[in-house]
Amino acid sequence: MKKSLLEALRERRLVCDGAMGTQLMLAGLANGDCGEAWNLSQPERVLKIQRNYVDAGADCLITNTFGGSRLMLKRHGHMENLREINQAGARIAREAFGGREGFVLGDLGPLGAILEPYGDLSQDEAHAAYEEQARALVEAGADAIIIETQTSLEETGVAIDAARAAGAPCVIASLAYDLSQDKSFYVTMMGVTPERAAEFAGDRGADIIALNCGTGMDMNGAAMVARQYRASCQLPVMVQPNAGLPVLENMKAVYKQLPADMAQHVPDVIEAGANIIGSCCGSTPEHTRAIRQAMDKYKRA
Repeated sequence: MKKSLLEALRERRLVCDGAMGTQLMLAGLANGDCGEAWNLSQPERVLKIQRNYVDAGADCLITNTFGGSRLMLKRHGHMENLREINQAGARIAREAFGGREGFVLGDLGPLGAILEPYGDLSQDEAHAAYEEQARALVEAGADAIIIETQTSLEETGVAIDAARAAGAPCVIASLAYDLSQDKSFYVTMMGVTPERAAEFAGDRGADIIALNCGTGMDMNGAAMVARQYRASCQLPVMVQPNAGLPVLENMKAVYKQLPADMAQHVPDVIEAGANIIGSCCGSTPEHTRAIRQAMDKYKRA
């Protein structure tokens, strides 16, 4: 019988995949189009991207459902296909493993609205949107729900509650941190520190505390935040840093860190206590391959 994600983490560290959005654009997705809709209209292209990550050594695949909530899909005119889009995302990720052992992480991205009292979105509406999406992913066989790129504890908490209500077998809370101007600490856009996030996630019922994306979040930064997580809670730690720091080209942020340069800091992240190591903006299957090789080399050392 297949081990659960948490059972596997008690035995070994895992590698997660890398960026999806940029890979979809390289595969032909037009800027501004709905990448999640490709789960229905271009499933073979999504499958190819995820197979490339598996072939590079990924143990975990994040579903192509980052913007798969009713609030986000409504903007693209795909809200009526919410269940089908999310369930196809989970099935495609499972198929990409080709029968090999692997873990499908059902992706919930931000709702794109600010919760009351600071914004117009009520907690009940947010909970309903997250639970609806999470339930579709769980019913399609996702091994975990990953709540990504969060910046406030209010929305993170609602999403954790909703994932639990949907029956998620494992809940991962992932926040996006920005590097301070003096480069001495990381904090989310809404002022949440890693220590506070770790305490909150543990108290609210998350199973894994994670980080992804954020301005200035590279592998070195991931090690810094992982240490803070470890000091603040007992949860397993997952990191998905960007491929280095971005440079501005033609008014666009471009990530240029080479796979080998990213991977050379993997030992630092492992020693900081990370249990799952993946990558985020600007990364490719080659970055995943380099992370895999660095992790395997660390185990032999």
